[in-house]
Parts: sequence; C-alpha cells; structure tokens
Amino acid sequence: MTGERETRWRPSGLPVFVVPLVVGFVQVMGSSGADAHMRYPLTHLDAAAYALLVAGPVALLFRRRFPGAVLTVVMVITIGFLLRGYVFGPIFLSPVVALFGAVLAGRRTLSLVAAGLAVTVLTVLGLSVPFGPFRLHEWSLGHSGVALTWLLLVVAAAEVVRIRRERADEVRRTRQEEERRQASEERLRIARELHDVLAHNISMINVQAGVALHLMDERPEQARTALSAIKDASKEALTEVRSVLGVLRQVDESAPRAPTAGLARLDDLLSRTRVAGITVRLRTTGEPRTLPAGVDLAAFRIIQESLTNVTRHAGPGVTAQVLLGYSDGELLIEVQDDGRGAPGDLPDGGNGIPGMRERVSALGGDIRTGPRTDADGFRVRARLPVRYPGDEAGRPADDRKREHG
Repeated sequence: MTGERETRWRPSGLPVFVVPLVVGFVQVMGSSGADAHMRYPLTHLDAAAYALLVAGPVALLFRRRFPGAVLTVVMVITIGFLLRGYVFGPIFLSPVVALFGAVLAGRRTLSLVAAGLAVTVLTVLGLSVPFGPFRLHEWSLGHSGVALTWLLLVVAAAEVVRIRRERADEVRRTRQEEERRQASEERLRIARELHDVLAHNISMINVQAGVALHLMDERPEQARTALSAIKDASKEALTEVRSVLGVLRQVDESAPRAPTAGLARLDDLLSRTRVAGITVRLRTTGEPRTLPAGVDLAAFRIIQESLTNVTRHAGPGVTAQVLLGYSDGELLIEVQDDGRGAPGDLPDGGNGIPGMRERVSALGGDIRTGPRTDADGFRVRARLPVRYPGDEAGRPADDRKREHG
C-alpha cells in the first residue's frame, strides 16, 4: 500500500459563482447577437429581457444548497422569456445547468416533472392562447417534442453521471475503510510484537537483576552470570524493538540482520528462561516440519508469553513443561507449570493472554488458558491450523511427494 490517493477533478470543486458567471455571459452575449440578426418578427430585447437573462444565472448561485427550488425558479424565468416572444438564443443554458444539478442532487422525479410541465406550459400558452402578454412565435408541436427530448436527454445524462459518481464515492469509501482496517490491524500486530518482546526480556532482566543483587556479595561469580544474562536479554530486546520501529518508519528496506522470531529460536528462548531459575522441559510429538510464517511466529510468541508469565507469576524454582504436537493440518502448543501464581493475579489482568487469543483467532485456531485441574500451576493450550499454499490437506509439498514417491 503506497498511500497514494487518486484525485479526480469535479466541476463541484469550482467556486459556486464560476458556472453562473459563464452561463450569464453566454446568455447575454448570445441573445444580443441573435437579436441583432433576427429575420422574423420577434420582440427585440429590452430591459425586461436582459433582466430575465441575468436572473437565471443569479438563481444558479444557490443551486448547491437549494437544487429543487433553483430548478423551479429557472424554469419559470425561461418560460417567461420565451412566452414574451424574445429571440431564443442560448436562453436554454440556465435550465440545462439547473436540471443537471437537480438530478445530481438526487431530485430525479422533480426534474422529470419540471421538464414535462415546462414543455406543456410552452405548448398550451404559446400555441393555444396566443394573446395578451404571450407572443411566442415560430413554435409548433415539433418544437415541443424536440425540447422535451433534449430535456429528457439532459436528465438521463445527469443520472448516468450521478450513478457513476456514487459508485466512485462508494469505491473510495470502501478503499478508505480498508486502509483504516489494515492500519488498525497493523497497529495491533505491532502492539502485540512490542508487548511480547518487552514483556519477556524485561521479565528476564528483572529476575536476573534480583538474583545479581542478592548474590553480589556472597557469590560474585553467580552474580556475574546473572549480569551476563541481563546484558543478553537487553541486547535482544533492543534489537527486536529497533526492528519493529524500522517497520513503523518504513526505513528498514534491507534484509533483517537478526533471524526472524520463530520456533527455530526456541532453544535460545528456553535457555534464557532456564537462566532465570525456571526448569523448562520440552517435548515434541509427531514429525517436526517447516511451518507457514504466520503459524511459526504465533507459536513462538505463545510459548514466549507463557514462559514470561511463568517467570513473573509462578515463583522461583518451578518447572515448566512445553509440548509441541505436530499432526496433519494442526499444531498443538501446550505450556504448563507447577507454580502457585497465575496471570489473573494482576490487578488489570495483563495484556499477554488477550494478545495470545488475538493471534490464535487471527489464524482460525482456538486457545484455552487457566489453572491446572490435576495439580498446582497454570496451563496454556492452543491449537493452530496449519495450511500450506496449494495444499488442502495442510501439509508441505515435500511430504506429499515422499508419500507418492
């Protein structure tokens, strides 16, 4: 996603006075030219004619706020101009603009009614009652048909433009909502990564700092080991935080220097936990295999967060058991300890377990967390579906080749 937005020019982006100014200029100048060269008996333009020629464009100034009322006013002005017997000229420009604007504003029915009534009034008053102030010349039923056809074409064209505009707006809104959703998901993903990285390493640092302080005077060699563990944990935390911040700033275009978090780094994770005084036992069932990147990362983070909770809440000297179960289409992860604390003991409940649930839910799996029923301690048990591209059975292509070989 580049963040570039497609921009499209629209007449509505112009100042509201531009279109009326152009329409008024064309109507006045065009009608004056037609009046100077007319060859049949019509009423010459007078002050009332010029007032009507200007009144229509003036009404168009309010077309965006009152499209229906402006259409009605412009139609009445145009009909009055024509029934006075003035030369036609470009007087039809104002009603065309008003009609177009009304349809774009969603006044389609009103536009059709206004067009039909305008032609009807011109036909009835101009042909059937040619007396008094009405002196419409050179008008016939053919003129009425042509006028009605043109007005209907204007309505149809405006309706097409309106539909295309609505579709474009809907596409733009959908794209913006999708961008906001992706941005929200990205923020959530980064928040989970930061929490998992910092919570684990800072917990290790906290535990080792306590050990170092306790043994500084009596057992300086063991204190040195704890300080070394603190150094390693802080270095890893800084590396991973910089990696996440590089993604945020979009400046990390080179290949990452540190290995990506995944089960390939599980041994390092278990070693750091053991340094904190936790006995960790790993058991693997099934045939280990390469996992999809999303599942691999989620599995590592679940184990990391679970061991972090053991370090922070279960107390020193406890034993944690980690189980990885590989099967067709599924990965089982189970972490349990024999301590007495639990993540629920935190005043605010913590963010680790909700973060694990979000990871598992995003992959379509399920997770259960809570105190053990068979002994003291806490258990985290998650099942992650394992699906590979192009393999409905959820197994790597190499495994299938071996079976059919």
